[in-house]
Amino acid sequence: MTHLVTTDEDLVRAAFGRFPSGVAALCATIDGEPEGIVASSFSVGVSLDPPLVLFSVRKASTTWPTLRGAARIGVSILGESHEAACRQIASRGDRFSGLDIHTSEAGAVFIEQSPVWLECSILSETPAGDHDIVVLQVATLRIDEAAEPLVYHGSAFRQLAGAL
Repeated sequence: MTHLVTTDEDLVRAAFGRFPSGVAALCATIDGEPEGIVASSFSVGVSLDPPLVLFSVRKASTTWPTLRGAARIGVSILGESHEAACRQIASRGDRFSGLDIHTSEAGAVFIEQSPVWLECSILSETPAGDHDIVVLQVATLRIDEAAEPLVYHGSAFRQLAGAL
């Protein structure tokens, strides 16, 4: 069934879920403890000079107001083996128990075995409906070419297939 205009949030979520995306964990040390959120709205290539990335965060988030105070935020593009870690970081429980993490000197927290790490600072935040769009400036990065990304599509985690 096709709808041209809708205010049905479930229908909008289902439509947006048909677009495959990577999953990023955005984490930092706050008051000596790791804190983090996950975002499937993460996007790279906003700018190459300077290197900028972005994501959107729900205005109702209880974690973002704390995390946004960090000097540096670690962005880990989660890998195929991180489905459980993604669910754990997104939960309200102990988000980092048992996870293999690395903390930079600036306090950015990264998930080990991620295909990409980006150490970032917040450049801007722009209101956008029930979310805010956050632009981050990349200060340092690391690539693990042996790790493949985790993909989120159709409300499920998936893996990339080999090249054709």
